[in-house]
Amino acid sequence: MLERILSRENLNRAYKRVKTNKGAPGIDGMTVEQALPWLREHREELLEMIRQGKYKPQPVRRKEISKPDGGVRKLGIPTVVDRIIQQAISQQLIPIYEPKFAEGSFGYRPERSAKDAVQRI
Repeated sequence: MLERILSRENLNRAYKRVKTNKGAPGIDGMTVEQALPWLREHREELLEMIRQGKYKPQPVRRKEISKPDGGVRKLGIPTVVDRIIQQAISQQLIPIYEPKFAEGSFGYRPERSAKDAVQRI
């Protein structure tokens, strides 16, 4: 499974997905555009750290987003590299586990959310 996650095709697809999402940089300040040359230079080192179980995700950057009602929503922003790795893992695991969920299960699933579940009741 790990080799499928770390395959060039899967990682490239993960990078494209993260780039499409246009997220903000994490604590390292690296943008998605800056990540591509970094990944090209450090690819083998990064993959070897993951294979050996030595890779540690960076802490998330904390950001407070104002809500229309006056409150704030706390947001955690992972680094771009961590988001790419998370996306690569997700792309391989979702096809395995998604069919096993009950039809009425909505929380934390692609194309579904707890909000959708409340609206359908």
